[in-house]
Amino acid sequence: MTSHVRYEVADAIATITLDRPEKRNAMSFAMLTEFILAVERAGADPEAHVVIVTGSGGSFCAGTDLADLASVPGEQRGLRGEAQDKSRWWPLVACPKPVIGAIDGAAVGMGAEFTSQCDVRIASSRARFAWNFAHRGLVPDTGAGTWLLPRLIGSARALRLLYSGAFLSAEEALAIGYVAQVVAPETLAEAARQEARAFLAGSPLSHRLIKELIYAGFERGVTEHMTHHREALTSCFRSEDHREGVASFLERRPARFSGR
Repeated sequence: MTSHVRYEVADAIATITLDRPEKRNAMSFAMLTEFILAVERAGADPEAHVVIVTGSGGSFCAGTDLADLASVPGEQRGLRGEAQDKSRWWPLVACPKPVIGAIDGAAVGMGAEFTSQCDVRIASSRARFAWNFAHRGLVPDTGAGTWLLPRLIGSARALRLLYSGAFLSAEEALAIGYVAQVVAPETLAEAARQEARAFLAGSPLSHRLIKELIYAGFERGVTEHMTHHREALTSCFRSEDHREGVASFLERRPARFSGR
């Protein structure tokens, strides 16, 4: 079977590339499974501290391959997992490492959903986003559009995008804070790596705990959140990374974190 997802690691940065340019990186069932496995691989890879997700051929992801989807009648189509299986629905959120989306060209449908699952989004000037599920008689297929997107840009903006299925341009996405930066297409890869290198200065243990606290915090009350916060802070105080962080400051040298 031809692989449509590339996985590479260099300088502690894993890059996952959707590589089906002839279909604008549209997701078939097999490709989606391959993508989820690649994200799980990045999460477990001791050589990777930050993850970049991008597409090839001038597109991020045109969504679900509708020809592949139509091969299974709707009434026979199974769901990806149970409600609690977040690693199947939201693999990029479940990844215990910082995830940067480097978005060039169209991110539509499931492609737009995966951009919402990234922790940080950097877009090229020709990037555009559309949650066009209502045009297909669907709701956002990973659930990110109805849970994460309103928390990122507000419910009114999210509802407008979901109801209309209209495209959001890169500049519009920057104006509402959906993307952190807009760059020329030819500089997108380096801009994403520059962002990743800034994260590499931090403790992998801290990154994992911060990400857990942020996303789980969406579902918790303040008291429950603070209970988990105290547990995380106690773990940090006892960690090798905390000792190294203090020592490197006092010794005026770069930290060498182990992630423990």
